Amino acid sequence: MTVSNSETFKLLLLAQDLSDVICKPITSQQTIPLRHSVLWPGENAAKVILPADELGWHFGAFVPSRVEPIAVISLFTESVPMNPIDSTLDRLTVDDPAVEGMATRFRKFACDPLFQGRGIGTKLLTYVFHFSRLNLHARVVWCDARVSASSWYRKRSMIPFGNTFFKGTVEYVRMRIDLELLTP
Repeated sequence: MTVSNSETFKLLLLAQDLSDVICKPITSQQTIPLRHSVLWPGENAAKVILPADELGWHFGAFVPSRVEPIAVISLFTESVPMNPIDSTLDRLTVDDPAVEGMATRFRKFACDPLFQGRGIGTKLLTYVFHFSRLNLHARVVWCDARVSASSWYRKRSMIPFGNTFFKGTVEYVRMRIDLELLTP
């Protein structure tokens, strides 16, 4: 869909007030166009489809003037991986079968470039943190973050753990947040 400059201006005005932005569950299929155009535009769209998509929860941020989401994120129940940092949380998450489901991982987080820098991604990520805590009883949310975006996640109280690594030519670092620190 091509959007003219005047339509773009109207869309941006509508997204100025975060109270107009609605975060809600969506299907995995609804995440694909934005995942592809933002995360891997030069690749085949199949690259953004995850084998576990049907097992996860998917969320989108919407403004009143658009049917399609302006930001998307996918969430999965997945233990925090072992890493060189030997913290109590890592030992509990990986070694204790009684704590299954205490961690969730988000993947394929993308926001339309026209709406970046307006707090929409933060609102959607916060929605996922609260969903994880209240609905899935998770204690931790983690992700593989592009190193180029790690400062954005740090500003949202996520901390890096483990060593950096590459997916293709892109450098990543694992980041997490302790949900018990969030206020309801």
